[in-house]
Amino acid sequence: MLQISQRIQNLAQSQTLAMSQRSTELRAKGIDVINLSVGEPDFHTPLHIKEAAMRAIDDNFTFYSPVAGFMSLRKAIAANLLATNGTEYAPEQIVVSGGAKQALCNVILSTVNPGDEVVIPTPAWVSYVEMVKLAEGITVPVPATIDQNFKITADQLRAAITPRTRMVLLCSPSNPTGSVYTRHELQALVDVLKDYPDILILSDEIYQHINYTGSYTSMGTFPEIADRTVIINGVSKAYAMTGWRIGFMAGPLPIAKACTKLQGQYTSGASSIAQKAAEAAYTGPQECVAEMCEAFRRRRDLVVKLAREIPGLKVNVPEGAFYLFPEVSGFFGKRHGDRIINDAADLAMYLLEEAHVATVDGAAFCLPGYIRLSYATSDDNLRQAMARIASALAALE
Repeated sequence: MLQISQRIQNLAQSQTLAMSQRSTELRAKGIDVINLSVGEPDFHTPLHIKEAAMRAIDDNFTFYSPVAGFMSLRKAIAANLLATNGTEYAPEQIVVSGGAKQALCNVILSTVNPGDEVVIPTPAWVSYVEMVKLAEGITVPVPATIDQNFKITADQLRAAITPRTRMVLLCSPSNPTGSVYTRHELQALVDVLKDYPDILILSDEIYQHINYTGSYTSMGTFPEIADRTVIINGVSKAYAMTGWRIGFMAGPLPIAKACTKLQGQYTSGASSIAQKAAEAAYTGPQECVAEMCEAFRRRRDLVVKLAREIPGLKVNVPEGAFYLFPEVSGFFGKRHGDRIINDAADLAMYLLEEAHVATVDGAAFCLPGYIRLSYATSDDNLRQAMARIASALAALE
């Protein structure tokens, strides 16, 4: 009998990918499904980045790359972080990986021991909890609802910390809510964390450049905790490069060395061609980033307006990323024919099968009672999707 390891059996399937797969299956049957379940920019990678990749092929960058990434790329990342955040990292403190997801997992596996606690504000991206499981750590969720704009307070953070706390994992702008912590709000959290010198801070900043607030504060800018803060970022969201699979960690040198050691044993260096493309992204013109961000802001405004016109949906105004995370408990207990909506999972499946719009159950992000919608698609798709959702929800009795 074939054996599947317990660590894999303990993992949950990614609900975002599961809903996307279900959408694909329905489309294959000829059903017109609008997919709002996946967090992926719908823009094409800018031309100057694609041209850099083609030059890399012509210049024969087709061999194994260094485990931690090409030095030229790490220098470009360091220069970009200094220019955009004011944070200073040596190239040796940066490790390039096959996407920000791998960079996150590298850090967690390199620093969390069995039984260590990892504090995670929720709602949170679906993979954080599963990565902690892989490290045999224990997730300590700290919930923040729509009434507090999905942002935890300093008092909540302090209450969650125990002698077993090894890490605090933050994400701003947030997936799945789009909430962005202000510098003042982050300083309040830092004022707590400075009292616990053994706690590592892991800051997922992949949505940094999809930010509508006019300012951004990286956790790496606080001197009180800079020597134990690891920044995660990459090219996928800001430069519409999801398929290129390039992300990175930047942090203390011992952790960078540990991540390099780990990565050297199970994937080695990231794609050489993709790295040269990423280098062009960081060193080339940045107007494309601003243009895409402005398009996402317009779509944000459109989706919020349309969602607020639907009775029963409770929404806030996301300040970054490209997600809306409405509270939907007002529809629980309602029915459509023989179908009863007991929770957000039922509602998401109802919207998929009846309205042909794919969303994701908020429970996948550790906060039941909500659904996540991605507005990383065209204005026309968004208008049609929201009209379908409005009609389907109005049909519930």
